[in-house]
Amino acid sequence: MASSALISKLEADVEIKASPKQFHEMFAHKPHHVHHTCYDKIQGCDLHEGEWGKVGTIVHWSYVHDGKAKKAKEVVEAVDPDKNLVTFRVIEGDLMEEYKSFVITIQVSPKSEGSGSVVHWTLEYEKLHGGIAHPETLLQFVQDISKDIDAHLTQAS
Repeated sequence: MASSALISKLEADVEIKASPKQFHEMFAHKPHHVHHTCYDKIQGCDLHEGEWGKVGTIVHWSYVHDGKAKKAKEVVEAVDPDKNLVTFRVIEGDLMEEYKSFVITIQVSPKSEGSGSVVHWTLEYEKLHGGIAHPETLLQFVQDISKDIDAHLTQAS
């Protein structure tokens, strides 16, 4: 059984101007468009198996994180349009060199006051050993991507 010290979670909220549905659509149904909003960070998202927006679909991401080109193959574990939620489980790629498991959940909610939304990112992971750092730079990376996507979505409308 894994030590509880190796299993952890990081969370962050990002306020955006776009609607919850607009942002959710980018990751649930159009992840292959994300690189158009932040090519310096995401070079592409390709459909490996399945259908965009469906549970069980496998996608392959190419991205630059901490100055290095990286890859990730992920399976879509959940898509809930009512909650504007999508969950990806990393099954192959650079993250698997340091983590036994890595799950990314994105949920978008309307702001409690005024227009816009809040993107809630959750990174749940199990490190391979205690010498592995928590993925705090990856959490900042996804927050930055949120801002880039928001700028793209609100500029286009």
